[in-house]
Amino acid sequence: LSMCFSAGASFVGGVVISAIGVATIIKVHKPSQIIFASIPLFFGFQQFVEGFLWYIMQHPEFAEYQSTFTIAFMIMAQVFWPMMIPLAVLFMETNRKKKKALWALLAAGLSVSFFYIYCLLTFRVIPEISGYHIYYNVQNNPKVLSIIAFGLYLITSITPLFVSSIKKTHLLGILMSLSCLITIIFFTQYLTSVWCFFAALISAVIYWILTVSKRKYKIDKLYYSAHRFEINV
Repeated sequence: LSMCFSAGASFVGGVVISAIGVATIIKVHKPSQIIFASIPLFFGFQQFVEGFLWYIMQHPEFAEYQSTFTIAFMIMAQVFWPMMIPLAVLFMETNRKKKKALWALLAAGLSVSFFYIYCLLTFRVIPEISGYHIYYNVQNNPKVLSIIAFGLYLITSITPLFVSSIKKTHLLGILMSLSCLITIIFFTQYLTSVWCFFAALISAVIYWILTVSKRKYKIDKLYYSAHRFEINV
């Protein structure tokens, strides 16, 4: 089972990822890590939203709420991530040259977010259950601009992880790239929904990155304390 393939699986995925999110927040030992550490919590919230949308679509008596949850999901999936990822990495970065590159990626991400906001305000989105996935049919959207926006979406959501000087973020970037490639090849029509599933799984890697970082922080702190003790003696 995968969380984007049914209501129940979405809720289970939301619970698991949220639990990872809480555990990840606990690993934070620097204020600059808070945004990065909160990514799994946002993934978890996104899965809950799609879970409710699955349920609503399968129960016509709740049809009045379908539009609200559809827009909520699209905001999370399209508007939120292009600016969230570069911002999270930027906050942790200490290298000045890399910071400049991350500022540029954040600006590009914001432009993508604004484009998707425009689309949500202008074009109707109709979710359809098809092939055990939800297909988000954006009607009459500008095709060429959408392709360009999607390309920028991938760049702004993945590239910051390769630009960052923070250890292990490159691995996260590789995993996200592979998940996107697999989704495009095998689940092209359901990209918005299914890639979120793969990306959500990577929340565990974020937990691991911060766990390694906290362990190193403790070791460095212990070494510094011991060094100061030797000097004082």
